[in-house]
Amino acid sequence: MQPSHSSTPYHPSERTLSVGSAPADVDILDLPVRQLTADANLAEYTTETQAGEIIRPVRSKVDGRLEDWKLVTFKIDDPENPKNWSKAFKWYCTMVVAFTCFVVAFCSSVITADLTGVETSFGVSREVTFLPVTLFVIGFGVGPMMFAPLSEMVGRRLVYGVTLLLAVIFIIPCAVAENIGTLLVCRAIDGIAFSAPMTLVGGTLADLWKNEERGVPMAAFSAAPFIGPAIGPLVGGFLADNLGWRWLYWMQLILAGVAWVLISFTVPETYAPTLLKRRAAKLRKSENDDKYVTEIELDPRPMGQRLKIFFFRPFQLLFLEPIVLLISLYMSVLYGLLYMFFVAYPIIYQAGKGWSASMTGLMFIPLAIGVLMSAACAPVVNKHYLSLVAKYGGKPPAEKRLIPMMVSCWLVPIGLFIFAWTSYPRLHWIGPAIGGWPVGFGFIFLYNSANNYLVDTYQHQAASALAAKTFIRSIWGACCVLFTEQMYDRLGYQWASTLLAFIALACCAIPYFFYFKGESIRRYSRFAYSEDEEKGEKL
Repeated sequence: MQPSHSSTPYHPSERTLSVGSAPADVDILDLPVRQLTADANLAEYTTETQAGEIIRPVRSKVDGRLEDWKLVTFKIDDPENPKNWSKAFKWYCTMVVAFTCFVVAFCSSVITADLTGVETSFGVSREVTFLPVTLFVIGFGVGPMMFAPLSEMVGRRLVYGVTLLLAVIFIIPCAVAENIGTLLVCRAIDGIAFSAPMTLVGGTLADLWKNEERGVPMAAFSAAPFIGPAIGPLVGGFLADNLGWRWLYWMQLILAGVAWVLISFTVPETYAPTLLKRRAAKLRKSENDDKYVTEIELDPRPMGQRLKIFFFRPFQLLFLEPIVLLISLYMSVLYGLLYMFFVAYPIIYQAGKGWSASMTGLMFIPLAIGVLMSAACAPVVNKHYLSLVAKYGGKPPAEKRLIPMMVSCWLVPIGLFIFAWTSYPRLHWIGPAIGGWPVGFGFIFLYNSANNYLVDTYQHQAASALAAKTFIRSIWGACCVLFTEQMYDRLGYQWASTLLAFIALACCAIPYFFYFKGESIRRYSRFAYSEDEEKGEKL
């Protein structure tokens, strides 16, 4: 049947989706997978066509007839396709979003440089001074549950702009706060608002770069969330010593303001489904043809049902899937470790050696160097994975993503053991600082391997799997800050860090377990992706 021109109003709720399949090399992070039914034709968002459309037969729920609809696609070499933008502009957009990610991570840790100032100004206990950090990091876990689905509905640019503006506004009350209540409430709001860029940055890079191009851009992005926390105490120490704790917030305001201006006014919309949805609306109007649509508009499910998937699917994966649960717990241990360092370094150097906050901040430099060095190695890891892709005919087992994790997981406990047993006040200052280098070096390999493994294992549920990991990781990271001082007081400098080292050492078994047993676990999973799923034969 040829598509007919009609002025009949378009009612997506009256249609159902016909069976389609995702191409083998579909980049799931680039697609609105959670909005679509399992049989959606995801090729619409990744295939450039000569005519800019795919004819799709869809059976009407009203009369049962098949009708042809025109799924709008990008045309070949379409200048509106973000993947076809010039490399220079794509690199500019990449650096802007990476800078934004750095700013968010910086804001999470910079205030740890002077908790005593807050304690003195507001007359609160030491434990309460850690709450601005805790509430901010909890926001990192809560926010993605809202902003990830929202970005799939309205696009990335609007979510970036609105949330960053909200974050910038609520930094100001923190800087001028006259009581601890104001500080806590505004930091909680900032944490939720700032979580949006952290949630969307990976997807933005998937929008901009083709799979084979993305190794170096992803390395630039991967370093940002870990460089920010390492640089935060360093800069914060000098600010606090010379200008007071309120300038820790004024600095956040300056950096966040710059990030908001750059990302709101110089980076256009990059999300293909949103761009194609706008194009479909223009074509329906200009061509007077209501057959121009996108898969999202054909989705017959009510909004309430889709929102239920958005909000409950991450928790289903977390509690019903051992792969998601154990990988998330491992990442939580590492994330908690990172934030415990912000408390442990002042304990070792300020309390133990009598140093100032600014000098203590300098001890984070080896940690930052480790992060940068591991980011520089990311293209090598990507090249190795591409060799595995060739070896397995384009479809290597998801467990091959764990190889970098299996190698680098040992670096974290090694660094912690060094940190622990060189932390005696009488020993040279360089010992604990050097211990930060292997920890920083291992972080990115572990972080990227975990993300890639979850994406490959739960392709059509990737966004939900990552949201589950982010949620539990952030909650644990936030809690760790609250008991670190007490742990070091009761166990002593050496044994407190040694306990952390043994926990990290025990977690080294996780990637090895899934490397050898992951395939059999996936075979019995309700949610894991398999080749048979594309043929309607999900085990």
